[in-house]
Parts: sequence; structure tokens; C-alpha cells
Amino acid sequence: MKKIIFLLAIMGMAKAGMAQYGGNAFREKVKLGFTVSPMVSILKPQESGVNRNSAKAGLNFGLMADFKLNEQGTYAFSSGFQVLLAGSKLKYDAGKGLGDYKANPAEYNMKLSYIEIPLALKLKTSPDEGGIGFWGQFGTYLDFPITGRADVVSMGQTYDKVNILPEMNRINIGMLLGAGIEYPLGANLTGMAGITYQNGFVDVTRNGKWDDGRVNMNSFALRLGVFF
Repeated sequence: MKKIIFLLAIMGMAKAGMAQYGGNAFREKVKLGFTVSPMVSILKPQESGVNRNSAKAGLNFGLMADFKLNEQGTYAFSSGFQVLLAGSKLKYDAGKGLGDYKANPAEYNMKLSYIEIPLALKLKTSPDEGGIGFWGQFGTYLDFPITGRADVVSMGQTYDKVNILPEMNRINIGMLLGAGIEYPLGANLTGMAGITYQNGFVDVTRNGKWDDGRVNMNSFALRLGVFF
């Protein structure tokens, strides 16, 4: 709840800045909006001794911005400031995982949250007679962990909400792909829907702490949003 209030406050300040700068002039160069995107995240181990038990439903929400690169707006630099709620279940063999639990096989239900900054080139078609246009994007993203918890099950005993943030890498970077449509909702409102795929390049867990090789995080999201 605090994260949502924080993001709404940022949006309010951005809109106030638009009014001060000149709303129409600002809209000709920048489109601001809000996204709430259901997603599925997958932690993918790359070495033996660690296995994925299940994916995890999550959410990506926050501010999005398209900075137009040409007058028609068919080319844009797409970015934003969002919160990512992700995770997965991993099964570790004995001898792997965190020190307090590595003596025996253990399952970790990982619950992770990040601040995410997408950085992508967005290509859009000119709107048709109904105002509908299609878009595709390619780029990267920067994820910075803000919380990390795990419910650990070992030898029939459960350890709830173990803080794993200190054992996580402080940044995650990867490839971002997406495609979808934009459609008019009113004079100054544009709806957006699409599908995005993110493929992480960086080890989510610190190998020196977990002894688990590389564990990448991938995700698929139903991208929903509104531009103001």
C-alpha cells in the first residue's frame, strides 16, 4: 500500500509539472501514464543441485513514460519507474542454499520485490481511422531489490519470512521485448495493452552465499496501462 501511495504521489507531481510547463507542449514531446500489469516470474537455475518447483504469479505497477523521438511519435524512448513483485519456488539439494539450512535438502519459496526502470526503443504505427495503433519495443531494464523474503521448508519444518535481501545481488539487468496496441479512451486518454517478456542476465542470488551457480529471473507480463 505504501508503494502505491508513493507512486501516485510521484504521478501527481509529474502532472503538476506538466501544468506548469504547459500541458499541450509537454504532451507533444512526452506521454506519461500508469501501468498495472499481471505477470508470471520464473527463477531459472543454470546448474545441477538446484531445481525450479514452480513459477510465481506477480505484479508490475507504476509510472511509464514515452519520450517521442520524431514529430509523428512513431519512434519513442520508453522508460518509467515501477515496482516489480516476483519470485519462484526453488528446491536445493543438501550442501547448497543458505548456511543455516544447507545441511539438508530444502525448498525456498522466494518472494522478491524490485524497483524497476525499463529502457527501451518503442516503434509505433500511425493510428488508423479509429485511432488504434500497434507498437513493439526492444531494450533492457534495471532492477534494484528492495525486499527479499523466503519461506524455507527443510526436514518437515518451516521457517517463515527469512530475510534474504543481504544475500541477493544488488542489481538485475536483462533483455526486454514487447508488443501490443494503443487505443483512444477520450480526448487526453490513451489505453495500452500488450505482452512483454523479460530475460534476466544477472545472477539473482549471490553465488558466494548460496553456492548455487547462476539463477536468472525471467518473466511474462500482460501489459496494461493508461497514458494521460
